[in-house]
Amino acid sequence: MTDQSIERILSLLLVAVTGATPLSARVTLLVGEPFGRFGFFNPTGHAAVYLSRVCAEAPTVLRRCHPGETGVVISRYHRIAGHDWIAVPLLAYLYAVDEPEDVPASADALAVAQLRASYRHSHLRELAPDPPGGKVPKGDWIQLVGAAYDRSIYGFGLETTPEDDDRLIGHLNSQRNEQRFHPLYRNCADFARDIINFYYPRAVRRSFIADGGISTPKHAGKALVSYARQRPGLQFSSFMIPQVAGGPRSSRMRGLSESLVLSKKYVAPLLLLQPWVVAAAAAAYLTSGRFNVARQPHAVCDPNALAACLTSADFAAHLPGERLADVSDATSAQERRSKIEVSELNRSTAEAPPDVQMSPLAGAELRAANRGDLP
Repeated sequence: MTDQSIERILSLLLVAVTGATPLSARVTLLVGEPFGRFGFFNPTGHAAVYLSRVCAEAPTVLRRCHPGETGVVISRYHRIAGHDWIAVPLLAYLYAVDEPEDVPASADALAVAQLRASYRHSHLRELAPDPPGGKVPKGDWIQLVGAAYDRSIYGFGLETTPEDDDRLIGHLNSQRNEQRFHPLYRNCADFARDIINFYYPRAVRRSFIADGGISTPKHAGKALVSYARQRPGLQFSSFMIPQVAGGPRSSRMRGLSESLVLSKKYVAPLLLLQPWVVAAAAAAYLTSGRFNVARQPHAVCDPNALAACLTSADFAAHLPGERLADVSDATSAQERRSKIEVSELNRSTAEAPPDVQMSPLAGAELRAANRGDLP
């Protein structure tokens, strides 16, 4: 019996027993609010990707999930064992535990440090080995686990097909996973953009107006929401994972031009020294930078129902826009995406002059050319 058959059987059992909408595999952009001293000076936050059908054989080796597993969060990091990307199970990434019942209702800094240290000792010593003396190692490895203790996290997700998930697994496993981080052109938002575009070409792009061509988590979220609004037949979902109580609260996520205009620590000295910079940043922000992830329609995810909240159509956010009838009749992710592509092709050919009309075959070839591997 194939993995796809097992998934279908489990999905049908879920419907029969609970009456819930079947779970669907998803690729989800996660954007986390800034926090702490670094977040004060750089309020852009953090971006990662959640893959519900992809799991980790090891932190740098991917595979298809087995029944009952809930997927991984994968992101680009800086200064962690020399790797470019690392995959961590969903629950561990958010709460540094293996089981939902172990998630605390609140946690102060000492409790969070203990949870992270315990998880590292059990699962991550290959990436963060024990130092001499048996103490907990210092370093950026703490970014891998317990993210929900530091910040609220917003997610924007789209369906995936088994074939595309396998394609991504094969691609990432075959590439050299060596550190490539650069804050301007190979940051965490760049990596998330590449993963999302692997499934949905050109869904997420940089903003050359609002962010000066630098990828930011906020604009990645804005681009994906805009992409879904323009294609209402996609099964788009939006959710929020609230920050666990007990620690300092995270702050609002900002883009680059927004930070210059709305952050007093930047705008005050610039107004005195370079007022034209403030004027240019204000124009860029008003033109292209306004977007608040917290004001998007979303479900609020509880740790005990995390997998359902992140993957069930019951939690899909219904965005404004006319739904295409022929798309809504499709039942699978592949059918929906195919019908959307046909609808877009028909719209493009209808608007094109007679001498440049495209055939369906040409449209298929164009789609294949657009679906290239990650750079």
